[in-house]
Amino acid sequence: MSGIETVGVAGAGGTMGIGIAIVMARAGFATLAFDRSAAALERAIGQATVFLAKSVERGKLTREAADAIGGRITPVTDVAALKDCDLVIEAVFEDLETKKSLFAAIDGLCSPHAILASNTSTLSITEIAAASRRPERVVGLHFCLPAQLMRLVEVSPGLMTSEETFARAWAFMERCGQIPVKTQDKPGFILNALLVPFNNDAIRAVEAGVAQPAAIDRAVKAGLGYKMGPLELVDLVGLDTQLRLCEAFYPITLDPRASAPPLLRRMVAAGLLGRKSGRGFFDYAGETIYGG
Repeated sequence: MSGIETVGVAGAGGTMGIGIAIVMARAGFATLAFDRSAAALERAIGQATVFLAKSVERGKLTREAADAIGGRITPVTDVAALKDCDLVIEAVFEDLETKKSLFAAIDGLCSPHAILASNTSTLSITEIAAASRRPERVVGLHFCLPAQLMRLVEVSPGLMTSEETFARAWAFMERCGQIPVKTQDKPGFILNALLVPFNNDAIRAVEAGVAQPAAIDRAVKAGLGYKMGPLELVDLVGLDTQLRLCEAFYPITLDPRASAPPLLRRMVAAGLLGRKSGRGFFDYAGETIYGG
C-alpha cells in the first residue's frame, strides 16, 4: 500500500493543478488545493464544479458522486495548510527557481514520511529535489492535460529518489485509476521529448504557409490516427505553456526543433493563448476549458 490518504496540490489555481485535484478527489482522497492567488483558485474551483456538473449531465457521474468529489476538495491559500499531507504534488509553471522555492517551503512543513512530487514536464527531478532536505522522497509525477480526462502519468525517479518512494508513488497512481509509466530523469521524459518538437513543427508549417491549421490537424488525425491534431493540442495546453516548454527544453537539449517558433512568440504577445483566452489557432467563443 502507498500509505497515502491526504493529498495536497500546489498550484491548483492553474488548469493542470485543478485537474490533478479532481483526479485525487475522484479517487476518494481528501485533497487540499493550494494556490497563493485566491482569485485564480476561485476560478479553478468554479471550473471543477462545471466539469463535475457536465459529467453528471452526460451520465458519467451521479449527482451524489459529483457532490462527494467536490466536497473532498478544500481550497487553501496558505502553504502551511499542506503540513499534514502524505503527498504534495507541485503543479506550478515551468520555472526551475519557482519550483525549487516551493519545494524548499513545503519541505520545512511536511512530516518526514511525506512524498514531494513534481508535475514538471521538462525540468530535472534531481535539480528540483536539490531544494529539499529529503531528495530521496522526491519523485516526478507528470500528468497529461487535461488531467481529469487523461489517465497516463509519467513516474520519474531523480538521482536520489529511493526505491521505496518510487514504489509508493507508483502504487498510489494505480489506486487513483491512472496508468503509470516509468521514465528516466531526462529532458521532456517521454511525451514532451516527442511532442514539443512535433508541435513546433506544426506551428512552423502554419508560419511557412504549408497549410491552414485545420488542414494540418485534419491530415495528422486522418493520416497518423491521432485523436487530436497538434494545433488543437497546443490550443488546449496553452500557447504560453508551449512557449515556456520551449524555453525550458531548448537550453537543455539545444535541439533546434525545440526552439520557440517566431509565430508562437507573436501569438503569445498578442494574447492569443488558445482555449484559455478564447482564441489561438482556432476560435473558442462561448466554450469552457473543461469538457465532461
